[in-house]
Amino acid sequence: MTARSAPPAAARRRTVRLRTVLLTATGWLVAVAFLLPYLQMGVTALKPEKELTKSPGTYLPGHWTWSNFTDVWSAAPVWTYLRVSLTVAAAATVVTLACALPAAYYTARNRFRGRNAFLLLVLVTQMFAPTALVIGIYREMVALDLTDTLVALILVNAAFNLPFCVWILHGYFSSIPKELEEAAFLDGAGRVGALTRVTLPISMPGVVTAVVYTFIAAWNEYIVALTVTASPDRKPLTVAIPSFVTDYQAHWQFLFAASLIAIVPVVILFVFIERYLIGGLTAGSVK
Repeated sequence: MTARSAPPAAARRRTVRLRTVLLTATGWLVAVAFLLPYLQMGVTALKPEKELTKSPGTYLPGHWTWSNFTDVWSAAPVWTYLRVSLTVAAAATVVTLACALPAAYYTARNRFRGRNAFLLLVLVTQMFAPTALVIGIYREMVALDLTDTLVALILVNAAFNLPFCVWILHGYFSSIPKELEEAAFLDGAGRVGALTRVTLPISMPGVVTAVVYTFIAAWNEYIVALTVTASPDRKPLTVAIPSFVTDYQAHWQFLFAASLIAIVPVVILFVFIERYLIGGLTAGSVK
């Protein structure tokens, strides 16, 4: 009985080429599906107000009003809202990393009684959404006299993002061999020196993932900010954007223009840390 001959090289190349074409086409379809909402936002943001209230309306603007992106800054204190969002997101990210790094490193390098219970407790706290605890959070902020302050937003965002960061950094620290740190100890480095010079550079993809997750979560937070803040100069952009559409006025063009402006900081963040993020996604795939 003779073995079946292998398919010709030309047939294999055609199969590979067809698979590549199908995967590329699928990727483009998925990308278009995700970009369509943003395209709709951009088209609406470029329409004059009279076209948005006209019925029936057209999809494309009859008159492209690029000035909406400049007028929105005078229609509302967008820069103040943007500054508050940047301050809260950046500060919450720093506080979260300052707490998550030592906690994750200690649990990854030390075996102690109650270690698994501690990690399980950290994981359980991730199950509670701010929406379910918003009344308790507000009462606690009232007791601490932190209502209508940026400190309240920073602390709440840091607390709710801390469990995820501890878990992901714990996994990265656990995957790094202890022998690397022991070699640093032999060279005269202390525990802190081994952490900052050896462990952290290797685990940078995990740190970047924690930074991205915390920053975006704090940037997009809405319920707690809506409940805790009241002054216009302390509202983040997520809370301020809906104020363009009320019972008495509807400036849809400004709402969508401000929404697109709110995307810019996150896009800039991804541009600077993309290479670290890709490294985190592919870490462990090649041994």
